[in-house]
Amino acid sequence: MWGIITALLSGALMSVQGVLNTEVTKQTSVWVSAGWVQLTAFITCVAAWLMTGRDSIPALMQVHPRYMLAGGIMGAFITYTVIRSMENLGPAKAALLIVVSQILVAYGIELLGLFGVEKAVFEWKKALGAALAIAGIVFFHS
Repeated sequence: MWGIITALLSGALMSVQGVLNTEVTKQTSVWVSAGWVQLTAFITCVAAWLMTGRDSIPALMQVHPRYMLAGGIMGAFITYTVIRSMENLGPAKAALLIVVSQILVAYGIELLGLFGVEKAVFEWKKALGAALAIAGIVFFHS
């Protein structure tokens, strides 16, 4: 149950953040806005780290394979693409496309067992769910 609540909260926060970032971009620029997001996220993480466990930062150098450390780089481009998609499509349509893309890519990662994820077997009901999500985009767009 906690996972469901957390996922719903994540989606809500992403939608609100996208709208806020898009408005900041209108008054500055996309990279200033994205940089501000990353900087304030870093400050928030440092504050949380100081208040919670202070796990070892040098442990990052033990992470293998090294490409697993690319999440922050992707985060900058996620911020950029969310801002641009919301700017061009509006919050609802952009969020719908973002979520469907997440579903398709995540299912592909599971099916192929990429990035250390346990390989899953193909299930028609999941493929049908993805197809229904795509159909939802078509209906929402028209």
